[in-house]
Amino acid sequence: MVSIFRFLGWLPLWLVHVLGGALGRLAYWLSPTYRRHLRENLAQAGMDPALRLAAAAESGKQMLELSRIWMRTLDEACEQVVEVVGWTHVEAARASGKGIVFLTPHLGCFEITAQYLSSHFPITVLYRPPKNASFQYLIETGRQREQLHLAPADLSGVRSLIKALKRGQAVGLLPDQAPKTGEGVWLDFFGRPAYTMTLAARLTETAATTLMTWGERLPDGRGYRVHFAPPQTELTGDTVNRAQQINSEVEHLVRQCPEQYLWGYNRYKRPAGAEAPPERQGISQ
Repeated sequence: MVSIFRFLGWLPLWLVHVLGGALGRLAYWLSPTYRRHLRENLAQAGMDPALRLAAAAESGKQMLELSRIWMRTLDEACEQVVEVVGWTHVEAARASGKGIVFLTPHLGCFEITAQYLSSHFPITVLYRPPKNASFQYLIETGRQREQLHLAPADLSGVRSLIKALKRGQAVGLLPDQAPKTGEGVWLDFFGRPAYTMTLAARLTETAATTLMTWGERLPDGRGYRVHFAPPQTELTGDTVNRAQQINSEVEHLVRQCPEQYLWGYNRYKRPAGAEAPPERQGISQ
């Protein structure tokens, strides 16, 4: 895998996206489980079913484009960001002297956002270590930069995030990632209960500024447009209320570019040992 990523990392982005798109469509037709999740999730969100192949292609691009980020220098990776929308929100948050919580859903190229931010200031990002040793090596050597620090999704990682915020630094995480048992609550996501992490909500309860961000994948391999914006409405209330509001914010972003959301991700799975979702029984694990 490392050798493949090194090879792909030197191909032009347009070709990487062509190959990734083909790979994504192939996975759609070869994997009944993946195809079922993608179709069901699109339908649940009320999206046009005609998006299914485009969504599968974008997912394939998302996987292979990591090579163009992890196998390049930080400067080379960030050169692929050709437009930034809402940077004034980041500047204002930095000027306040407080920490910043960047929430990045599984939308577009979510890897490029932290890389781009780390070219400006330190940021600590939460990640779930993969089981595959080769992929772990790629993450450690490619994702980690001088100002981009990795925090594993465990107690030590949570402590790292909190310490970074106390220092007035930035942290980043994916709020729509399905958490482990005991780390989430069942909340509405596109009209269906989804086991939702509470960590993102708890971090917004600090004095830090919360910003939503995502990396839009431009057509024909032209690069990325990175978006930054505060939540549509101020996050308030207790942890559960905030987590539900974050789900709504993610929905808002997804609707801006639905074909680039990771619809094949089993977002509605019931973690082993977790209580059944309210008013829904039999959700597969």
